[in-house]
Amino acid sequence: QLQASGGGLVQAGGSLRLSCAASGTTFYIYTLAWFRQAPGKAREFVGSIGWTSGSTYYADSVKGRFTVSRDTGKNTAYLQMYSLKPDDTAVYYCAADRTTSIRQTIPDLYDYWGKGTLVTVSS
Repeated sequence: QLQASGGGLVQAGGSLRLSCAASGTTFYIYTLAWFRQAPGKAREFVGSIGWTSGSTYYADSVKGRFTVSRDTGKNTAYLQMYSLKPDDTAVYYCAADRTTSIRQTIPDLYDYWGKGTLVTVSS
C-alpha cells in the first residue's frame, strides 16, 4: 500500500527528493513517517507528517536539511533532502500508522511499511 521511490546516487552537498505513494484509500494514515537504515545499523527515524494536519517533526540529525511534505490529493508524501552528507547513505522507508503521533520515532509502532529506496551519497 506504500511505495517509496526516488533514491539514487548523489554527491555530497547535493539534493534529492523521495516520494511515497499510498495506493487505494488513505484511511489508515494518521501519521506518515520516513525512516532510514544504513548497512549494519538499526533503522532510525528521519521525519514525519500528520496526514490531515500537515504538522511535521524531524530527527535532530536532519533538521534544517530535510523537509517532509504531502499532497493529499495525490496520496503522496515527499522527503526533500538538501545538503546531503555521506552519513545520509541508507535505504529510506516510508511508514504509516492510523493512530500514532508524529513524534513517534519507534519503527515497531508503525503498522504499514513500503519497500525501501536506496540513497547513496558520495564524498
